[in-house]
Formats: sequence, structure tokens, C-alpha cells
Amino acid sequence: MTDQQTLIQELGDIPQDDEGPVFKEPWEASAFALAVRLSQEGHFTWQEWASTLSEEITAAQERGDADLGDTYYHHWVAALERLCAEKGLVGHETMDQRKEDWRQAYLNTPHGKPIELSAAFKDRPKA
Repeated sequence: MTDQQTLIQELGDIPQDDEGPVFKEPWEASAFALAVRLSQEGHFTWQEWASTLSEEITAAQERGDADLGDTYYHHWVAALERLCAEKGLVGHETMDQRKEDWRQAYLNTPHGKPIELSAAFKDRPKA
């Protein structure tokens, strides 16, 4: 069994089919892959990851999340953001700016087209 297969097995409740994890949206797969990669590279242990994800899910439930499964990867992203900030991989300001860049890219992308980060800068004057 590979390290990734072991990590996936330890996750437990993620949606899977016979070939491995399945996702409703591409961003969920990206978030999943990022957590696995950052752990494999030693930025945090899998135990740290599991604990942080659990804390994020618990906090969301305390805020009223109905826990129907449709917000699972939102908690995953919150845990990733938290660990990346705590480990000094990215600062909150940088993370906030990148979120705004992606939001702007979404707003600048015609409906039905793939969203690319470069679209965030479409209307910005060049420095």
C-alpha cells in the first residue's frame, strides 16, 4: 500500500468508489490533493491534519452547520488555511489577497467558461 493510499484510508468518511476518492467539484479534489501533498512534504503530520479538520468541523457544527455532507470540503479548506497560516506557509494577508483574486477571476469569467486566475487581472491597470 502506498503512502497516499494509507493517508486516504485514515481519512475514513470521504466519498470513494472502487478507484479512490470522488468529488462533487474539481476544487474539492484540489483541496484534497493539496492537504495530502503538504503532509507528504512534512509541513504538518497527518495527525495534525486530522485534529485540525476535526476542530473545524466541530466549530462549524457549533455555528449551526447541519452536517449533511455538502459542506465537508469547506471545512477541509478552512483546516488547510489554518494550518498553512499556523505553520508560516502563507500569511493571512497573502491568503486574503489570493481569495480576492480568485473572486475577481470568477466575476470576470463568462458563465460556463473555466475560471483562470489571470482573469482576476483583466481590468487592472498595469503597474
